[in-house]
Amino acid sequence: MELSVVIPVRNEAPNIAPLVAEIRAALDGVCDYEILYVDDGSSDDTASSVRALARDFPRLRLVRHRRSAGQSAAIRTGVKAARAAWIATLDGDGQNDPADIPRLWRIAREAPATAPLLVAGWRRRRQDGAVKRVSSRIANLVRGALLGDGTPDTGCGLKLFRRELFLDLPFFDHCHRFLPALVKRQGGRTLSVAVNHRPRRRGASNYGTLDRLFIGIADLMGVMWLMRRAKLPEIVADDA
Repeated sequence: MELSVVIPVRNEAPNIAPLVAEIRAALDGVCDYEILYVDDGSSDDTASSVRALARDFPRLRLVRHRRSAGQSAAIRTGVKAARAAWIATLDGDGQNDPADIPRLWRIAREAPATAPLLVAGWRRRRQDGAVKRVSSRIANLVRGALLGDGTPDTGCGLKLFRRELFLDLPFFDHCHRFLPALVKRQGGRTLSVAVNHRPRRRGASNYGTLDRLFIGIADLMGVMWLMRRAKLPEIVADDA
C-alpha cells in the first residue's frame, strides 16, 4: 500500500458515491491506494453509503466515531488507521478535486528528503460565497503574519504528507487548520500547490463563519505559544 486517502465526513451521504468514483478515476493505475472514510458521528446514511460501495471495492474502508469529535479528531483517527506511509486528506463535500491528488503525490515523492514536507492545496479561485471568501482571506493574512508559516491557504482540505510526520505533530481540536505552522515547528516545510476548487453541489456545510472566527482566535493564540516554546535538538552520531 502506497497511499491512503483519508476523508473525514459528517452527514455527507449524497456525496459519498460521486466522490469515491472520482478518486478511483484519479488514482487507478497511478499507485496502490486505499480510501478511508471517517464518519464523525453522522445522523444520516453516510456510514451505510460507504458500506454499500465497500462490498464491491475492498480498498474502501470505514471507521466511525460514536459521537462527533470534530474534523481534526476524525483526520487523526483516519491517519492512525491508515495502512500506507503517505496520506492524502480530502474534504468529503466534493469541493476538493480528486484529480489533483496524483500531481501532489508526484511532487511529494520527487521533493528532496532533506526535511519533513507537507504538500498543501492552494485554492486560488475559491468557489464559495463572498462572505466566506473575504473572511478566509483576512484569516489567512492574520495567521500568516503572526505565525510566519509562509502558506497562502491553510484551510484547503487537500493535503499530502507522510503518516509519521502527522502523528509526530501536537494534536488539539482544530489543529488541521494549522498544519503548516506545526510542520514548521518540527523543522519541516510546506509546499503550496494551486488546485481546483468547486462549488458544493450536494448537502450542507457543517461550519458557520462566526463560529470559526471566534474559535480560530483562541486556537491562533495557542499555536503562537506552541511555536515560541519549540526547541529542535540537533542529533549527532554516537562515535563511542
